[in-house]
Amino acid sequence: MTTTHEYKDRLSQLAELMLAVAGESVAMMKKTAPDRVLTLKRQNEWGLYLEFLKIQFNLADRLVALHIPIKDHMDFMNGLEDAVAHQLRKALEPAFGSNTDQMEIALTIGTAVAESRRLYEPYTFLVTEESKTKGEMFREFGDKIAEVLGAPGDSRISSAATLCADAVIPAIDAVLQGQTPPDTATATSTGASAGEAIERKTATGQDIKLISMMSSVSGETVETRWGLHPRFREDLTPDELQQLTKLLNRVAKIAGERYAAVAFSEDWASWHKAGNA
Repeated sequence: MTTTHEYKDRLSQLAELMLAVAGESVAMMKKTAPDRVLTLKRQNEWGLYLEFLKIQFNLADRLVALHIPIKDHMDFMNGLEDAVAHQLRKALEPAFGSNTDQMEIALTIGTAVAESRRLYEPYTFLVTEESKTKGEMFREFGDKIAEVLGAPGDSRISSAATLCADAVIPAIDAVLQGQTPPDTATATSTGASAGEAIERKTATGQDIKLISMMSSVSGETVETRWGLHPRFREDLTPDELQQLTKLLNRVAKIAGERYAAVAFSEDWASWHKAGNA
């Protein structure tokens, strides 16, 4: 109880963020595969929503290990499960009224958490860094989304789903550090921003984000990190990856130094938000 009370604000904001991103991600899947929307049943849409919650619970668990004391880790994750169930019940009330079955929602979220652990805990990697294992886990998740949509093996869907999952990591990280999610004022707008960044339709086709870079402030320390889309990383030869890594490390150094100069200036020092570099 003490842990839940101590982290009450962060748990509430994180739960709101996760639900918003799950909802926006489902919308993105519909845009990615419009041909599947007409045959998509409500239970399948709910299944998609839960799959996005499952991956977020796993990502949150990995990030919690970096920011919350070990002794509080389990209580924090239990509190997050309760907070998500509470927020979900509030979100469903407008549609189903005050008769929404709170116990059923709690059991649904509990089952999602258990399934998340079964599916994704076997993958061992540092969530803030790109790695082969991280790519494998995201690929399994993307393939699962394609199956739920009735299009197994559709790389277009699985890639979009992977980007959804990857896009929420900086926002969760910021919430756990007690900061406002990057470039947002509320968790709901974080979900929308993540969705918009995932996929954009253009007259010439479909654009996806292959490379991302972010700087964040923690106390007096500025950290700048970059990442590659897992499928893009797999397409690179060892020499290409080495050259790109060298180049992006240089860019990260320049961007990080510039971000630090702005973040610690007289006008901006008090903000110390995470943001895109």
